[in-house]
Amino acid sequence: MDAATSASRFAEARRQFHAGLLANNVLTVNANGVASNADGSQRSSVAYAKHIAEQLFVETVAERLAGQTSGGEFETACADFVRSTFTQLGMLRPGEWDVIKVAGRRSIEYIARYEQYSHLSELDDAVRENPQLRAVLGNAYVIAPDVVVVRAPVDDELINRDQTLVDDSVARRTSIRRVNQPLGILHAVISCKWTIRSDRAQNARSESLNLIRNRKGRLPHISVVTAEPSPSRLASLALGTGDIDCLYHFALPELIDAVQASDNDEAMTLLDTMVSGKRLRDIADLPLDLAV
Repeated sequence: MDAATSASRFAEARRQFHAGLLANNVLTVNANGVASNADGSQRSSVAYAKHIAEQLFVETVAERLAGQTSGGEFETACADFVRSTFTQLGMLRPGEWDVIKVAGRRSIEYIARYEQYSHLSELDDAVRENPQLRAVLGNAYVIAPDVVVVRAPVDDELINRDQTLVDDSVARRTSIRRVNQPLGILHAVISCKWTIRSDRAQNARSESLNLIRNRKGRLPHISVVTAEPSPSRLASLALGTGDIDCLYHFALPELIDAVQASDNDEAMTLLDTMVSGKRLRDIADLPLDLAV
């Protein structure tokens, strides 16, 4: 049973995710047959992107949106998809959750509202007041997320619902108890890249390293979602030392079909390496991975 006829909630959410990209003219094919997520100067990128677009039933003919516009729409679509799917997984991850698209906020002011990174606001104040400290640290603490998944701390009444597990004498520093601290707990940071170029791959890695190095407490899930059609560019971010948990493609089965149809052995091998090596997955895998 394919996604078009499947009755599962996630299959429908995936279909709506793609439909939204089409309706908002984020994913289009222009009069020259070039899809909006393709690099027009790269023949294989054009071929793969067009194949994906055809499988997703692109019928519109339009020019590419401006980079920031398409990027912002893609972030919104990704946030909506995660919100509609992850919040259905209460049987796996109970809790009070929020999925937020971050926009129009300074990175430190925003990330510091969450428990693991609340100390960064004081660090930012110190850096602003001390040019020498700014010269030493540079941007090593800057974190500007696209989409975040946040869990609220819980009241003791919930923890003690079935039996008295905690009281005022124990567990007075854990962040999950609201009596200890009121800030939301950052569960996941999702970077959304409509396409991947070398600079964007490096930005995603740098932000990931900043998340790793600057947190106090548990590290959030760190994921990237992209619509990039080129396996070599996907590999620039997917392969490596594991700076991110995983790279998620907006239409991985469709990309696999596109690459197989091209008979490009090198591209097929590279794509298989990423998939079999658990470095590249479909966006429908993301909400379930966040529940782990």
